[in-house]
Amino acid sequence: MVLLGSFLPWIDTAVGSVSGARGAGLWTFYAAMLGLAAVLIPLRRVAAVHATVFAATAVVVPVWQVLHLLTLVGLNGWVPGPGLVLVLGGGVLGATAAAQLFGPAATTMSTGPSTSSRTRRD
Repeated sequence: MVLLGSFLPWIDTAVGSVSGARGAGLWTFYAAMLGLAAVLIPLRRVAAVHATVFAATAVVVPVWQVLHLLTLVGLNGWVPGPGLVLVLGGGVLGATAAAQLFGPAATTMSTGPSTSSRTRRD
């Protein structure tokens, strides 16, 4: 979500739209690459730190962008674009994943004897 939203329009105005790639969207794109690395790392704590940095960037940058626009022009003349919404939503999902990674590891439950313990009967 963040990877795609980084390049979509972040701000829609009557004059046109502003792409995320022209500004802060590049930061979220780089954070999305870090999030992708977190998925591929087999070490749980390192992946959790990567996911936290990804989530913080993907949440803070869009919120900062909206607050910056509110101080410049107020609520008139612009609306958040789909890219801004996708990046913020991806950041929230990334924060949820990071919280789960920092939590206790899931344990698997046995559903019966394993196949390796069975003996062959002739």
